[in-house]
Amino acid sequence: MKEIAVSENIEDFTQRNYIYIDKTEYIYNLVTKYERVFISRPRRFGKSLTLNTIGTLFEKGVEPYFKDTFIYDKWCDKTYPVLHLSFLRYSVNSIENFKSELCNALHKFARKYAILEYIDNHEPPVLVENILDSLKDDTQIVLLIDEYDCQLTANINNPELYEQFRTIIRNIYAVLKGKKQIRFMMVTGVTRLRDVSIFSVGSDIKDISYSHAYSQMIGFTREEIKKFYIDYLKLGISYEKGKDIKSITDEEIEEFIDSIAAEYDGYCFDEFYQNKVFSTYSVNNFLQALSENHKVTFGDYWYEAGGLPSILVNYLKTHTLDYTQILTEQLFVELDDFKNPTSLLNINQSVLMCQTGYLTLKSPLNSGEYAIKLGFANHEVKRAFSRSLARTVFYDKLSTPKLNTFNLEQCTADEFVDYLNSLLKCVAYDLYPIVSEHVLRSMLQFYFIGRGLDVRVEEHNYKGRSDLVLNFINRRLVLELKYSPDGKNLDALLSDAISQIKDRDYGQEQLGKRELIKIALVFDGSDTVRQISKYKVV
Repeated sequence: MKEIAVSENIEDFTQRNYIYIDKTEYIYNLVTKYERVFISRPRRFGKSLTLNTIGTLFEKGVEPYFKDTFIYDKWCDKTYPVLHLSFLRYSVNSIENFKSELCNALHKFARKYAILEYIDNHEPPVLVENILDSLKDDTQIVLLIDEYDCQLTANINNPELYEQFRTIIRNIYAVLKGKKQIRFMMVTGVTRLRDVSIFSVGSDIKDISYSHAYSQMIGFTREEIKKFYIDYLKLGISYEKGKDIKSITDEEIEEFIDSIAAEYDGYCFDEFYQNKVFSTYSVNNFLQALSENHKVTFGDYWYEAGGLPSILVNYLKTHTLDYTQILTEQLFVELDDFKNPTSLLNINQSVLMCQTGYLTLKSPLNSGEYAIKLGFANHEVKRAFSRSLARTVFYDKLSTPKLNTFNLEQCTADEFVDYLNSLLKCVAYDLYPIVSEHVLRSMLQFYFIGRGLDVRVEEHNYKGRSDLVLNFINRRLVLELKYSPDGKNLDALLSDAISQIKDRDYGQEQLGKRELIKIALVFDGSDTVRQISKYKVV
C-alpha cells in the first residue's frame, strides 16, 4: 500500500512512492488556455503543490515525475527557466528587509540560469524589469508567485506598513504587465484584493478563483478519494466495524466516505455552486492517523496545523467579529462585496472569513441576486471557528482548571448553572456585550462547539424548537433561555421558559436511554449582575 504524503514537492511523490491525486488534466487545460492566472484558496489547501507541479513541468518536463498521469503523453512544450517566489519567505514587518530578501531571490534566479547582463537595482520592481529586459528575444521564463498577499495580511491592523507593501507589490505587477518574456505566470494567495494592480481594470491576468472549470483543481473530490485511497478506506471500515477487508461492501465504503465528508468536505469554489471539494490537508492527516493508530478518529487537523490564521489574528487586534451573524445558517453578503473586495483594511467580515477558509460559498454567484449565501463548509471548520472565537471572546481563561475539566455529564443542575456563570464572567463585556437572548445563545453555542461537544441550537421537534441541546452518551441537557436587559420581570420570564419546556415536550426526540435534564434559565443583563440569576429544573 502506497504511503500518503503531505508534501509541497511533486518530486517526492515519485522518489518516495507516495499516492498522487492526479490533477494534471486541470493543469494541462490551464496552461494551454491561459498565459497568466491568479487563484485564491485558504491556507493548507494545496496551492504550493500546484505551483510546484507547474514549475516542474516547465523546468524539467514529464520525465520521470509524471508517468501514469493524464499529462504524460500530452505535454510537448520545451523547458524554461522558472522563477518561483514564495512571499512566505520574506519579511512581513520591515519593508527594507522585504526588498532585500526579494532582490536576493531574483539575483539567485539570474545566477542559476546564467542571466548576467542586467543592471542591478535595490528596488524589486526595477530589478524584475531589468532582468526580463536583459533576456534574449527568443528567451522566455515561467513566473510563479506563491502567497502574494502574505505581507498584506500580516499588516491588516497596521495601515502605514500595509500601504508600503501594497505599493511595492502593485509596482511589481505593473512592470510585469504585457512582458513578452513571460511564457506563463501564475499567482496564488488567500485574498482577492482590488487595491493591488494585479486585479485592476485592464490587467492581463485571469482570476480563476471561482471558475467552474477549475473549481476542483485544488482540493480532493469524492471520486478521487474513492479511487486513490480505496485501500485506506477499507482499512478504516475494518477497524471501525471489526470486519475482514475482503468482506467490505460498496455500500459500507460510501457510508464511510459520507462520514469523512461531514468532517472535511463542503468547500465550494464554483461560480455555479455545483462542485465541492474536501480539504486535502485534513483528509491526508485523517487517513494517516487511521493507518498509524488502527482506529478511526476525526481530528481537527486544519485548525491544529496553525490555529487561527494570522490574517484573523491581526484583524482581531483592531476589530470585533460579529459572531452572532457568522454562526447563523442564513448569512448573506452583497455580491459586489464578495466579488470585489477593495482592501483588507475595510474588507467585509464575512468575505474575510470566506477567504480564510472559515466560511464557503452556499449559493451561485450568477443567480441574478444582489446577495449570496455563505456558511460553514463542514464540522471541522465550524469547530475550528468556535474554538478560535471562544479563545478570543473569553480571553484564554478557558484553560483554568474549573472550566477546562468540569464534567458536564455528571454535574447537578446547580453546579451546571454555577459553571455557566463562571464561564460568562470571563467575557469582556465592553467588547462582547450580551445584549439579547440571541447573543447569549450564540455565545454558549460556539463555546460548547469549541469544546468538541454535541450541541444543537433551536432543535426542532413536533411542537417547537428548544434553544440549546447538549448531547452526551448517557445524558441530554435541554436549555430554554430567557433574557432581561434590566433585571426586571425575572420571575415572569422564568415562568415563560418553564411553560415552553412543558408545553412543547422538548428533548424527547431520539432520546434513547439518556438521562433527560431540562432547565429553564433567565439571564439578568443589568450592569450590576450580568449572570444567570433565575433557573429551574423542569
